[in-house]
Amino acid sequence: MFCYKKMLNYPVNIKNKDLKMAKLIITQLGGYAGELSAALRYFCQKFTMPDDEGRALLNDIATEELGHVEMISSILHGLMNGATKEELKEAGLDGYYVEHGKGIYPLNVDGVPYSALTFAVTGDPIVDLMEDMAAEEKARIVYERLIDYAKTDDLKAPLLFLRQREVVHFNRFKDLLNKYKTNN
Repeated sequence: MFCYKKMLNYPVNIKNKDLKMAKLIITQLGGYAGELSAALRYFCQKFTMPDDEGRALLNDIATEELGHVEMISSILHGLMNGATKEELKEAGLDGYYVEHGKGIYPLNVDGVPYSALTFAVTGDPIVDLMEDMAAEEKARIVYERLIDYAKTDDLKAPLLFLRQREVVHFNRFKDLLNKYKTNN
């Protein structure tokens, strides 16, 4: 059961459009290491965890990742807000504009639409948790690289928050993995 609170996990208040940054950040929505993949990966994997603790952890993190999808979408909206079609074209987003206007659509940084092929569900808790840990590390490094490009604090702050959550998730998955390895 989900309970939606009408607030983001961390406040997003982008003050200036930055289409080049939007083109980069969109990968954290629809890329292989993005938040949408994480949410779906963990939600699907939870069903074959061997106990309530594992199922609850994966469900909790999947739900949080959906909140991160909302944050990334809010960031993208702020970065594209007020952009003209000419500005979108200049930033290399003319194809995006033709198909999606200024709507939020999950793509990777190269403009390839989101695909569930970006994650795996094996049904083996050990293998799935190891993939989850790798996924969190991939997302962390992407956030670090995005932070390197971010020019303003209103963009850096939510990216830093999201980066830190990747570290927390990695550690939670690692603890569960160690428990399962010890019990086998």
